[in-house]
Parts: sequence; C-alpha cells; structure tokens
Amino acid sequence: MTEFLHALKRAVVPLLALLASIVAALVAPDSTFALMVYGLSACLVSFGLIDLFQRGNAVIRNYPVAGHLRFLAYRLRPFLRQYIVEDDLEGTPLSFEARNLVKARASGETDTQPFGSERAMDAGGYIWISHSIAPSEESDTDPRVRVGNDQCRQPYEASVLNISAMSFGALSARAIEALNLGAAKGGFYHDTGEGGLSDYHLKHGGDLVWELGSGYFGARDRQGHFDPESFRDKAQEEAVRMTEIKLSQGAKPGHGGLLPAAKVTAEVASVRQVAAHRDCLSPRGHSAFSTPIGLLEFAARMRELSGGKPVGIKLCVGQPHEVMALMKAMLKTGILLDFIVVDGAEGGTGAAPLELSDWVGMPLNEGLAVVRNALAGSGLRRHVRLAASGKVYSGMGIAHNLAMGADWCNAARAFMFSIGCIQSKRCHLGTCPTGVATQDRWRQHGLVPSVQGERAARFHRKTIEALVDITAACGLTHPADLQPHHLAIRTGAAEAKPLDELQHFLPEGILLEDPQSTQYAEFWEAADPDTFAPRIDLTERRVSIDTRNTGLFT
Repeated sequence: MTEFLHALKRAVVPLLALLASIVAALVAPDSTFALMVYGLSACLVSFGLIDLFQRGNAVIRNYPVAGHLRFLAYRLRPFLRQYIVEDDLEGTPLSFEARNLVKARASGETDTQPFGSERAMDAGGYIWISHSIAPSEESDTDPRVRVGNDQCRQPYEASVLNISAMSFGALSARAIEALNLGAAKGGFYHDTGEGGLSDYHLKHGGDLVWELGSGYFGARDRQGHFDPESFRDKAQEEAVRMTEIKLSQGAKPGHGGLLPAAKVTAEVASVRQVAAHRDCLSPRGHSAFSTPIGLLEFAARMRELSGGKPVGIKLCVGQPHEVMALMKAMLKTGILLDFIVVDGAEGGTGAAPLELSDWVGMPLNEGLAVVRNALAGSGLRRHVRLAASGKVYSGMGIAHNLAMGADWCNAARAFMFSIGCIQSKRCHLGTCPTGVATQDRWRQHGLVPSVQGERAARFHRKTIEALVDITAACGLTHPADLQPHHLAIRTGAAEAKPLDELQHFLPEGILLEDPQSTQYAEFWEAADPDTFAPRIDLTERRVSIDTRNTGLFT
C-alpha cells in the first residue's frame, strides 16, 4: 500500500492531467476548452509514460513530467541571477556594471553616472587614484607606446588599449571581421589568438599581432611542428605588425588550447591546418624549444623571418624563478624580447577545466609585479616593453595597470561585449545566441560586422578618453607617467597608504648588484638560463604573497 501511494505521488502531474480530461468530458464534452484539455492531457500523459520507462535520469524516472521543472530551473538559473538576483557590482566573471559600461560606450549612449559611487569606499582593499591640485590641460589624447628594441627593424607604435588574443574558431568569422574593422577604425591592434591567420583578420586592414601557440596553427607541418616557410610568408603581411609566442594563458595555464569538434568546421580546419570536425587540441608545451635560451633563439628566428618585426611572449606567471631564468637567458645570449604580455589568472577563455580557471596561475597584479621587478632588477626594463591582460574594461583598469608597471593593456571580453556578447556562457557549446562565439551560420546572421566594428572602435575611443581624463587629473600628459605613488589603497577601516609604501618595486639593476637585499633573492639564485628547472631546492623558501594590497611578493 505504501509503495502504491509513493507511485501516485511521483506521477501526480500525469494523473492530474488525466483527471482534468475526465472532468472536462463530463462538464462540457463538445467545447473548445475541452478539446484543449484533452490535447494537453494526452501530451502530459504520454510525456509521463516516456519518463517512467526511460533509464537515463533517476529524478525524471521517479517524478515523471514534474522532474523536468527542476532541470528547467537549472537552465534558467544563470539568466535569473544575471538579470534579477545580482546587483550591479556582484556579477561574475564581469559585473553588470562592467558590461553596462562597455555597452553604453560602444553604442554611443551616456556613460556618466548620477548620485555618486556605489562602491564601498570605506572597505579594506579599496584603491583610488591620487589626483593633483593642478590638473594638466595638455594631456596626450591618443597615447601610444613604441614597441621594438635595437634588434628590431620595424618597431610599432601601439595604442595603450588593444584587443587581446581570441582566435578564429573560438570566435565566429563575423566576430573576427567586426573586431578587425574596429581596430582599423580605432587605430589599435587586434591579436589573432593561436588559431592562425584567416582572411577575416586581413579583410579590413586592421593592425594585427599574430600569436603562435604550441600548436603552431597556420604555420605548421604535417607533424604539427613549426614550419618556418609558412610562418615567413604570413608574418610578412603588411597588416601583421608584431608576432607573439604564447607560452600560457591565464584561464588555463599549462593546459593547451581546446577547440571542440563542433566548432572545427572545414574553413576553421583549413586556417589551422588540422583535420575538420575533430577536437583541435594544442599540446601543453612547445616542441620548438624547451629551455629559456631555446625560447630566445626561437624568438630571434621569428623576428628575422618576419622581416625584423617586434616579437614577444605571452604568459601567465607561475613559478617566479622561471621568469628570472628568462632574464638571465637574455643577459647571457644578448637576444632580447621586444615585449612580454602578462596574462592574469582571472583571464577568460572559450573553454577550460574549472580547476585550472579557478586555482592555477597568478592573478594579474602579482604576475605583473613579478615580471616588472625581474626586468627592472636585471637592468632590462628599458629594452623590453610590458603589457597586461586580465579583466580590463575601463580607463581606471588601464591606469591601475600602467601605474603598476605595464606599458599598455589588452582586453578580450570587453571587446566581445562591445560587438554584442551578453555573457551567456555558451562559448564552449557553439550555441552563442549573439553570433560572437559560434560557427553556426544561422546564429552568426545576427552579427553585422559593419555595425559592430564601429561599436568596437567607439568603445575603444571612449575608454581612452576616460584614461586621458584620469591622466590629466593627476597633472600628467601621458598615461606612461603614472607611477605607484599615484595609487592609494585602504588597508583597514581607518587606514590608507600610497601603494609605493606597501609594495617593493625593485630599482634598476639591483638583482645584478645585490640580489640578497631583495625579496627575490632565492628565486634569482634558483634561476638557470639553460633550463626552466630550479638550480636549488625551493621547498623551504620563505616567500609569501601579501594579499592585503595588490599582492606583490614581500
């Protein structure tokens, strides 16, 4: 008897539908309403019988029809959180405030705010820019950074905000076209990502940084190794201004890129030089080199093959002694990188294992500080430019990173928002509803490159204007003049300090002259230009990360 009652409870929805049919038949057997009830009841009863006999899901088997409500709520949860539950500053990965700011600037709407800030300025960790009582009237309205040292024959004047690496395949053809059109209109560069150099990257003539990852897509032989001839022919394209070796990215460091088979169309496969309709996975590491010196020799080869264009690396910092090993390798060989892009662990991607996104790699503040101090401490800072990538979407974000030591910033998700992305988080499924991160032609139809390209350019222009306003407020003429002392941070409920009092920015050449006086002494000692492995045992190192400020090693 108990089992029978439980069965009735589980099948309550189909039974109610059946009961409604009986009542309708008795009350008004020939009415339109009754016919509607009959049809709905038949559907629900059939649905319930299918649920009872399926074996794939225990909830639906035990609670036919009604069990689907649980999965419907699960599907709707991201939408409900994003648009109903979360306040303006809570959303992740990027808040509603961030998305709304990008949208307003991209569409030409007002980006001003009434009634004051919504941020908790009295909370620990709040950072602000210290302005001057004598603001500048002549700030550079189009701030640029010259990239390329004496070993480069074709230096490049980069904007202080550019499009970060996003590859064709991960993004749609129309999205790539729109971003490149935006770069051409706005005078900033477009990083190709590691998916190769497509016709869509070249269609509008926007400046490009061609990124090569461990898969060497677009410049590989049949075994998947680097093909110098293929690279040379493409790297010498006029639109390609610089080339970049991707060592790792913040969202999945040490993993290798993954493009699922559903997004590897024949066209994508042709650009990448891989098989169509199969998962496209980059190796974890490079086959062209395995040591710090090998990496520099590979970079020098790429620079020569490209016709003397700047070449750099992109990495998410993991173990500081490896960064120090790169510095020692540059000092030992005399081969200099033209630039280094630091990607923070908070960076985004189309698809990544949750554990790597959440727990592997240094956040941008810490990683940027390590590389900046390594370059300065080894006397190489004046030769090597430094860029920052990771959740940048505003003038304040750029100003913060430049004050921390970067020369320019790259942004990915912000530019995706500018061309229509709504953070639906379906990039990995190929079902992006806005046509940005899908290879489905029907979904791409809604994205118009001529319209969205203008939006990307407008977002860039308005964000640079905001940065210029901050620079002028500090009494400066160029964002490069921003220094750590222009940033202040609240360290407690009743205490705040300038950032340079809390952090340890190394003076020029200190690691060569007196490394023991720095917080990097053990890392510098462990670094070896001939290998990424440490020369000494670091298991007992006494180095911590102070997360109360911006997280520099202390």
